[in-house]
Amino acid sequence: MTETRWNHLTAPELRALATQDAVVLLPIGSTEQHGAHLPTGVDDFLAAEVCRRAASAAVGRVPVVVAPSIWCGLAEHHMAFGGTMTLSLPTLHALLRDVCRSILRAGFRRILLVNGHGGNVTALNALVNELTAELSASIAVTSYFTTGREVIRDTLETQQHLMHACEGETSMAMAAFPHLVREEMLDRAVGPAISLQSDDARPVYRSIPFGAVTESGVAGDARTASQAKGERMLQGCAEALAEQLADIWVWQP
Repeated sequence: MTETRWNHLTAPELRALATQDAVVLLPIGSTEQHGAHLPTGVDDFLAAEVCRRAASAAVGRVPVVVAPSIWCGLAEHHMAFGGTMTLSLPTLHALLRDVCRSILRAGFRRILLVNGHGGNVTALNALVNELTAELSASIAVTSYFTTGREVIRDTLETQQHLMHACEGETSMAMAAFPHLVREEMLDRAVGPAISLQSDDARPVYRSIPFGAVTESGVAGDARTASQAKGERMLQGCAEALAEQLADIWVWQP
């Protein structure tokens, strides 16, 4: 299998990939509570897993490098549950600016941020505009659960999209890192349904702590999760992401 992970490659190998105009995928997630049955690293781990799979799926079509993931994002709304780390918006902006600048200084020209945390969505859309102007580079953003929304919708039984520590995230965790799933806690892994932040149709937005939404820290129903569903969603999201890299990569710095 071709190695695509930045921190598993040597500097000369990365320089060679830069001369091939490889696309750099930069996973960004969060470290936050995910109920009693999932580890706090879910959003980080899943974004990185989809990126690794997408890089493999893109072999022969477009060269890809997967950068080390950014494991902390905007998670203030989860802080009351404990186990959560969060950044301020200016810190996230500065962190992304410096990481992207490092990637560009290594010779790469195209960066795609691949988000795995709903709470990052609106901020990343705005920050990509800022980073593109500040760095004069081709920088874009997607969320793997948006790129793969069709396979997610067609796989899940109790919901149409990802929620939080739900059927979808739990299934993918079972497929990608089953040893970290506390299956003995699954019978209590249920909470109210929520909308994705990017799809919220309410006329007025205000900050709502997640504890006001769910006492368990779960939104959705994880009790129907399965490894088979998770494998289908991970691979489907990865293939959808790889297709974007191959077919719609038209930016120029």
